[in-house]
Amino acid sequence: MVCLLISITVLHLATLAMLLIATLEKSWWVWNDREITDLWYNCFHDNASNTWLCAATDESDWLQSVQALMILSVVFSSISFLVFLGQLITMSKGGLFYFTGLCQAFAGFTAFAACLIFTFHRKEILNDSRDLSKGRFGHCFILAWLCIPLLLVSAVLYVHLRKKQ
Repeated sequence: MVCLLISITVLHLATLAMLLIATLEKSWWVWNDREITDLWYNCFHDNASNTWLCAATDESDWLQSVQALMILSVVFSSISFLVFLGQLITMSKGGLFYFTGLCQAFAGFTAFAACLIFTFHRKEILNDSRDLSKGRFGHCFILAWLCIPLLLVSAVLYVHLRKKQ
């Protein structure tokens, strides 16, 4: 039982860290190795100063929905973890972690919606006249997609987890 609790906790914390990185890091769309776009900024690498120069993204309704959904996903996953810790202390023997699993499932569904919106509306989100075939999805976008099954698996594990002691 202790190994199961530790493994679920590690899975949850790893997924939460991945969600934070996917939401805050600078690589949802990569035009080339010197120009990237994320949910918050458009950045390009200046070779003269060897730094990244960033400007705020052009706000669109689609981009704002992706931003909001990714933030909601992080919030739901954080609440889920805090509730899990609280339930470990206060829940009676034999109790199930339904609320924790429900929050974790909502985190997975909101991240899924954000990734779908970015996938299908990237032209409107990027708001660029360049050809999208010259760019590619960045590592943060891929990381967000990897979080979705992990969030849903941990949600199922929480729902089936029963407090033994």
